[in-house]
Amino acid sequence: MARLLTGAALVAVAIGAVWFAPLPIFEAVAVALLFVGVEELVELFRASGVQVPKWPTVAAALLTLATFVGTISGRRLPIDVTLMAQFIAIALVVMNTWQGGGGALAAMSGALFPSLYLALPIGSMVAIRESAGAGPLFLLMVTVIVSDSAQYYMGRLVGRRPLAATISPKKTVEGAVGGLVCGVLTFVFAGGWWLPVVPAAMRAVLGFGIVTVGIAGDLFESMLKRSVGVKDSSALLPGHGGVLDRVDALLFAAPFYYVVLKYL
Repeated sequence: MARLLTGAALVAVAIGAVWFAPLPIFEAVAVALLFVGVEELVELFRASGVQVPKWPTVAAALLTLATFVGTISGRRLPIDVTLMAQFIAIALVVMNTWQGGGGALAAMSGALFPSLYLALPIGSMVAIRESAGAGPLFLLMVTVIVSDSAQYYMGRLVGRRPLAATISPKKTVEGAVGGLVCGVLTFVFAGGWWLPVVPAAMRAVLGFGIVTVGIAGDLFESMLKRSVGVKDSSALLPGHGGVLDRVDALLFAAPFYYVVLKYL
C-alpha cells in the first residue's frame, strides 16, 4: 500500500511540475531533485569508505545544472568555464582536507561524479522543457515509467533468465523484453500527440534507444548500490527507496533523448 500511495504521489508531482508549473517553479523542482540526489550519492560514497566533501560537491553539481537553465533567454552559464572552475575549486578543497593515505583520487573523482551522473541528465530535462515544451519531456517520462512498470510485472509473471545476475539478480531477460516492447509502443503512439514532428518509424527507433539506455541506467544504479552493500539509495520514499532509485533510468535516457532532439 505504501508503494502504491507513494507512486501515485510521485506521478501527481511529476504531472504538476512538467505540465502546469511555470518555468521558475519547474527549475526549482529540478534544483531540489539534484540536491537530494547528490546527498544520496555522497552517502553511497561514504558507505564505500570514500569521504567526499559534501558542499563543494553540491555546489559543483548546481553549477553544472545552471549551464542548462535559461535555454530560451540565452543567459546560461558557459559549460566549459563552469567545468574548469569546479574542477580547480574541488581540487583545492581536496588538497586542503587531505590527511594522507590513499583516498585523494577517490575523493576527487567522487566530488566530480554527481555533476556528470546527476546534473547533466537533470539539466537536459530542464533544457527539453524550456526549448521543446512540456509534451516532449512528458513523453520521455511516460515512456520510462511504462517500461519500468512492464519490466517489473513481466519479470514477476514470466521471468526466468537473469538479465545481469551479478548486478541485479531479480531483473530478468523476459522482464526487459516486456519493458522494451511496452516502452517503444508507448513512445510511438503517445508521440503522435506529444512529438508529432517525428515520423512514426523514427519514433520507434528513438523509443527503442530510450528504453534500452534506460534499462542500462537502472542496472548502473543497482551496481552502485550493490557495490557498497545497500538495497536502496535512501529511505526517503516509502516503498520506493530514494530519489536515485526512482530516476535511475531517466539519468541515462534523458541525455540520449536531449542529444537526439537537439542535433538529429
